[in-house]
Amino acid sequence: MATFVGFLAIIMWAMLALFTDVSGKVPPFQLTAMTFAIGASLGLVSWLWRPGAARHLRQPARVWLLGVVGLFGYHFLYFTALRNAPAVDASLIAYLWPLFIVVGSALMPGEHLRWFHIVGTLLGLSGTVLIITKSGGVGFDSQYSFGYAMAGLCAISWAAYSLLSRRFAHVPTDAVTGFCAVTSILSLISHLLLEQTVWPEGIIQWLAVLGLGLFPVGAAFYVWDYGVKHGNIQVLGASSYAAPLLSTLVLIIAGVTEPTARVMLACLLITLGAVLAAKDMLLKRR
Repeated sequence: MATFVGFLAIIMWAMLALFTDVSGKVPPFQLTAMTFAIGASLGLVSWLWRPGAARHLRQPARVWLLGVVGLFGYHFLYFTALRNAPAVDASLIAYLWPLFIVVGSALMPGEHLRWFHIVGTLLGLSGTVLIITKSGGVGFDSQYSFGYAMAGLCAISWAAYSLLSRRFAHVPTDAVTGFCAVTSILSLISHLLLEQTVWPEGIIQWLAVLGLGLFPVGAAFYVWDYGVKHGNIQVLGASSYAAPLLSTLVLIIAGVTEPTARVMLACLLITLGAVLAAKDMLLKRR
């Protein structure tokens, strides 16, 4: 059940590209600050029905460090990578985090890495390469080394956050509310230092920002936290490669992009990879 809850985050992340595209020309850090503020509000509103939940913010410094580095650090490194390297190349490197999760899970207590976890993840990575590279291909250039390094650190930061969260399985998911709030504040500071403010125009763009904050940059982090702490982290890691595929399918349904044979092949590779990685869970006897 916890693994399924974690997979809900992957489904929500599939809406990230569409909502971001519809949100207009709001700068990245400003958009992050706005959406994480909405995400934090989700937790705060839920506390109205759970009066004692606020006490879960009282966590050791190492828990706060992990949460803030995981959420804010990932987005800061990702945006920095996009500013210093071609978007396709940076996105491909940044999306190595599912592979890092599956391989890194072998170091976690009580976890066992099997051949089908690795093969399934590599199939998912192959499908993701097809989705991200499209027809333009990838051409790594030494002049973008700093951007590539930031993208690599981006992948490592999210994989580390996901894996280390499992070591703090006793920390309630309510703590994510605090992580989102701090991420929003740090993103606002980054925006004021690095960007010019641009507000959404019209009700559609504002609704897109609200949708981002409620789902892919809001509820997704709560269910992901629960999933990686209590579910099958190897299956979640391999299944995460479904996010760019689902995102592309959402864009196709919305009429933003066209269906191609490349997308269908990517669909096949990612589906096979996810099923293979989840083999033990799917065939497990009750």
